[in-house]
Amino acid sequence: MQKNLTFLLHIHPKKVSKASIRYTYTYGLGGMTALLILLQFFTGILLKFVYIPLPSKAYDSILFLQHQVLFGQYVRNIHHLGGVMLIILAFLHLMRVFFTEAFHPPVRSGNWIIGLCMFLLLMFSNFTGYLMPWDQLSYWAVTVVTNMFSYIPLIGPHLTGFIRGGTDVTGATLMNFFNFHTAIIPLTLIILMTFHFWKVRKAGGVAPPRPRSEKEKRLVSSYPGLVVREAVVALTLLAFLFILAVFKDAPMHERANPAFSPNPVKAPWYFIGIQEMLMHFHPFVGAILIPVTILGFLFYLPWIHYPKNNAGIWFSSPLGRKVAGVSALIALGLTPLLIIADEYWIHFNLWFPSLPSIISEGLFPVVFYGILFYLYLLFLRKRYHPNTNEIVQAIFAFFLMTYTVLSLTGLFFRGPGMMLMWPWQIAP
Repeated sequence: MQKNLTFLLHIHPKKVSKASIRYTYTYGLGGMTALLILLQFFTGILLKFVYIPLPSKAYDSILFLQHQVLFGQYVRNIHHLGGVMLIILAFLHLMRVFFTEAFHPPVRSGNWIIGLCMFLLLMFSNFTGYLMPWDQLSYWAVTVVTNMFSYIPLIGPHLTGFIRGGTDVTGATLMNFFNFHTAIIPLTLIILMTFHFWKVRKAGGVAPPRPRSEKEKRLVSSYPGLVVREAVVALTLLAFLFILAVFKDAPMHERANPAFSPNPVKAPWYFIGIQEMLMHFHPFVGAILIPVTILGFLFYLPWIHYPKNNAGIWFSSPLGRKVAGVSALIALGLTPLLIIADEYWIHFNLWFPSLPSIISEGLFPVVFYGILFYLYLLFLRKRYHPNTNEIVQAIFAFFLMTYTVLSLTGLFFRGPGMMLMWPWQIAP
C-alpha cells in the first residue's frame, strides 16, 4: 500500500501543518485547477477525432459531433464548461495566492511568476479554442480581439498579421489557432505545471497560515490528511461539472459569415472588460497601456519592498481586510458613475477637436482618472494609515472591482452599436 502512494507522497511533503489543510484557507483551488487542465486535455483529444480545422468543414464537423456521435454533445459540453470553469478557478487561485501573500522571495517569488504565465496561457488556450466552432459568435469575437493587437506601436499590424496568418480572420487563422490550442499551449502548460508543482514541493507545500489553536500547530501526514481531502474536492468538482453538462449545452450559433457582422460584436467574456475600456480611452491606452501596466505590476509584485513577510495571512492583517473592502466599495460606486459620465457628459474629443486623439482621448482621460485615483490613495492613507502590504492589496482590490464592473457593463448593458441600455432592452 505504501508503495502505491509513493507518487502522491512525492508531490506533497510527508507531513504538513494542520492549519495548511484547512479548507477555508486554500478552498482546494489549486488542485481543482490542475484537475480541470487534465480533463481539458482528455476531452480535447476526444474532440480531435471528429473536428476538422478547415473553414469549409469545421462548422459541419461540430454539427456531426453533436448529432451523430454517441455522447458527442455531452463531451463538447464538458469541454466548453470545463474551459469556462478553468479560467474562473485559475483566477480565484491566483487571487488566493495574492491575498495570502504567498509570493515573497526567495522561496515563492519564482512560482508566482510561473503561475502568472500559466494563467495567461490558459486564457490564450480558451481564446484559441473559441474560434473552433467557426460560427458567427466565435468568428467576430476573434476579429474584435485580434484587432486590439494592431494598436501596439510599430509591431502591432505585423503581430496581428502573424496571429491571423494574414490581414483577416481566415482559414489560416483557424489553422494557427488549432495548432496553438491542441499542441503548443498544452505542451507548454505541461512543462510549466511540472515546474509549478516541483517548486511548491520544494517550498514545503503551500505557505502555512497562522494556526488558530494549539491543535493546528501540529504536523499531520499528507496521507490521509491532505490527499483524502483533495480526492473529495476532486470528485465533487467532477460531479458538479458532469451534471451541469447534462443541462447546459455549449453555444452554437449560425455559420460564420465574414460578409455580415452581427450588432453588437463583443469579445469573449474574459476580454470584454478591455473592450469596454476602448469605449472610454484611446485604443492604445485602453487595449495596450493599461493592461500591460497592470500585468507588469503583477510580475513585479514580489520585489516591492514590504515591511513584513505576512505569507499565509489573508489580506495581511485585519486592517488590510478593511482597506481592501473599502477600496472595492469605492471602485464599485465610482466606476459606474465614470462610465455614465463619459457616455453622456465628458467628451474631451469634442471639447478639443484640434488635438490628436491620443491626447484628447488618451492623455486627458488618464490624467483625469489619475487625479481621482490619487485622491483615493490620499483618503486611504489619511483615514487608515496602511503599511505597504495593506496598500498594495487595497490597490489591487480597487482595480479588480473596476475591471469586474467594466466586464459586467460590457456583457449586460451594451446593446446594438455598443450603446448603454438596460439588459431587458437588449434583444436576446
